[in-house]
Amino acid sequence: MGQEKKKTFTKRGLPREIRLAVEVCLAKKAEGLCVLGLSELSSFTDFFLIMHGNSSRQGAAIAEGIESELKKAGTRVLSVEGRETEDWVLLDYGSFVVHIFSPKAREHYSLEKLWGDAPRLDY
Repeated sequence: MGQEKKKTFTKRGLPREIRLAVEVCLAKKAEGLCVLGLSELSSFTDFFLIMHGNSSRQGAAIAEGIESELKKAGTRVLSVEGRETEDWVLLDYGSFVVHIFSPKAREHYSLEKLWGDAPRLDY
């Protein structure tokens, strides 16, 4: 079943815009950052970036930083959800979705467990 064409999941092999988003997350001190490879498991996106901030202000800064840097690089967000509550901010870029949680919301929704079969890169 297509084993020979399956690429290994590496940090270097990630698309440019995801690597850029990761750089922003690390610069903004996002906690528990991981990337899940969903291309084999999902029809709606190829990657999830999942992290949490320790305050709503930090979560908002991470989201704004990602949007700003990717826009400069020519990649625009398709939709943003949760900015009002800041418990869970979701940035949808089509081929990847960024999830920025509060620590409590991250534990509650537990996306990493829900998508436990997905290849994972931790930062």
